[in-house]
Amino acid sequence: MKAAGQFGAVLIAGPTASGKSALAIEIARRTGGTVVNADSMQVYGDLRVLSARPSAAEEAMVPHRLYGHVDGALNYSAMRYAADVATLLQELRAAGSLPILVGGTGLYFKAVTEGFSAMPPVPETVRAAFRVHAEGSETTALHAELAACDPAMAERLRPTDRMRIMRALEVFRATGRSLASFQGEREPGPLGGVPTLRLFVHPERETVRERIDRRFEAMMCEGALDEVARLKQRGLDPLLPIMRAHGVPGLIAHLDGEITLEEAILRGQADTRAYAKRQVTWFRHQMAGWEAVAPEAALELAARRLEL
Repeated sequence: MKAAGQFGAVLIAGPTASGKSALAIEIARRTGGTVVNADSMQVYGDLRVLSARPSAAEEAMVPHRLYGHVDGALNYSAMRYAADVATLLQELRAAGSLPILVGGTGLYFKAVTEGFSAMPPVPETVRAAFRVHAEGSETTALHAELAACDPAMAERLRPTDRMRIMRALEVFRATGRSLASFQGEREPGPLGGVPTLRLFVHPERETVRERIDRRFEAMMCEGALDEVARLKQRGLDPLLPIMRAHGVPGLIAHLDGEITLEEAILRGQADTRAYAKRQVTWFRHQMAGWEAVAPEAALELAARRLEL
């Protein structure tokens, strides 16, 4: 492994379609490092095309880890991601390979650097029973139910945020405690205390929007619709993360005959553009200490910081 200055890991975040993966591959090539996924959709094996996972050719250039290793039927979490990274870091350190974490999921980066709340596991029996209970309930009704038993969490959550409301109710049913009480208890992340180079690749907003639209169209040519059709055939819980991936709901609606393919594409593009905007907002408010850098200057900056 080539020298990487004072850093034990490189973290590369940024909005979708910002050129993060190409940067990570080049740094890995120069350092003998390993590219480690930090994107919550690219972990799923079912969505290679629609999640814009690195191609087989890109994966052959340098080692890639934690891509496509999770089945879509699983509700993969930031906590599980941090545990997987902790195990992987031991392996990479033993091999002398620099970990280069790259992706757009800010919560994953916070989990591995700052740690995460010590959330309790919810027994599957409790989860399944609650899903049956919630299936016929409006989100506002679930929020009212949460307000009755856990007013602290209800005040924090929007009455329309169904997934987080359900999570809070599941935790209360499983433990008898407010989810808020667990959020104050933190466990250290696997990169806590490790010197890390942290870059946020930040293109111009209009550039990102154009890249997103072009990339979604390219995905359609590469088999995204067939990929979603196979996913639909699995009959998975529509509340699973993979079923809410950008592009999936619209393409399923098309497969069900509810909207045209053109409408599904436009919906997927719009959802992805909105997500990119949220990623930038997250960086501004949640990722203090990261260096924002334009894509065209990112490699030069990284090489200088890493003393390559």
